[in-house]
Order: sequence, then structure tokens, then C-alpha cells
Amino acid sequence: MAVKNEFSGMAELTTEEIQKQEDFEEEIIPHLDAMYNFALRLTSDPSDAEDLVQDTIVKAFRFFSSYEKGTNAKAWLFRILKNSYINNYRKKSKKPSQVDYDEVSTFYETIRAERTDTSDLEDKMFRELIDDDISNALDELPEDFRTVVLLCDVEGFTYEEIANMLDVPIGTIRSRLHRGRNLLKAQLMEYAKKRGYQPD
Repeated sequence: MAVKNEFSGMAELTTEEIQKQEDFEEEIIPHLDAMYNFALRLTSDPSDAEDLVQDTIVKAFRFFSSYEKGTNAKAWLFRILKNSYINNYRKKSKKPSQVDYDEVSTFYETIRAERTDTSDLEDKMFRELIDDDISNALDELPEDFRTVVLLCDVEGFTYEEIANMLDVPIGTIRSRLHRGRNLLKAQLMEYAKKRGYQPD
């Protein structure tokens, strides 16, 4: 049975379509802030980050039938976002190979992680602790290292989840994370020295 949409002049929605919208909002909307923060770190531009999130939401809704409700929506979204960034937003002389969005539909055949429950309060408190120096240090990391550090240390994804998102072996994730953390530590030591802090 079709139910009339609340927006006048728009097509009527079926019960299934209304249920899809409700499920989508329940599973996806709680991760918008985290998606925007990650997009902003990738693009370094608020407008591009908003466009990237919007593009991700459109693709997520399109492929929502392939998402298994109650599994790790955040990991699924971050994979779509990263692929969108690679395909559409990264402007470098060496273009990366294109990623097929149809693989999103089989993503949950390879990862069946338990749903990640994040506390909005914890996320907000953590973000407030990151001051300009730390943000600048993160921004100065080479992209491959920055991405892995953000996904692991800021967003809390497992090595396996990150490996699946970026389509690289877990060993590569460990190596990039180790190198990225060391580069970040060196950057932060420089900032600390400039502020007058002398390590023991």
C-alpha cells in the first residue's frame, strides 16, 4: 500500500520505501559527524568535505539494500567515503586506479564485525582535546599514514576493518600505522619545543 509523502507534489512512497528511509536514518545518521571529520582531514577543505559526505550519503542510500542491518555501519560508510575521495576528490598528477562501487554490495561478505557503538559524548570530548597543534601535525602527515592513523587512533577501527576499507594487507596497515605514529610523535615534539617544553 502506498503512503502519501509529507512533501506535496512528490511521488507517493510505498511502505517498503518508508521502512528503508527509517532504517537508513537509524543506521547512518548517527555517523555523520565522524564522516565529516574524516572527510575534512582527507580534503582539508570544509566545502569539499561537505560535498564528499553528501556524495557518500547518496551512494550509501543507493546501496543500502546490500548493508546488513545491525552490522558495522560506520566501517561500511567510511569505505564508501574513502572510495569516493579516491575517485572524485583527490587531485594529484598520478591518478589512482578507479574503485568499483558495486564492491560495496559485497563488502559485508568479507567483514561481519559486530556493530560499533560509539558514545557521542566520548567522541565530542576527544575532539575537544585535539588542539590546533595536533590537528596541524595530523594534516602534515603524508596521506597514506594520516588516513591509517585517523581510522585507527581517532575512529577506533580494527586493523582488519582498515585493511578492508583501503584494500591493502593488514601487514601494510601495521607498517603505515607504526610509521605514521612515529612521524606524528616527531611533529608533536617539534611543536612542544617551540612552546618551551623540554623533554626529559
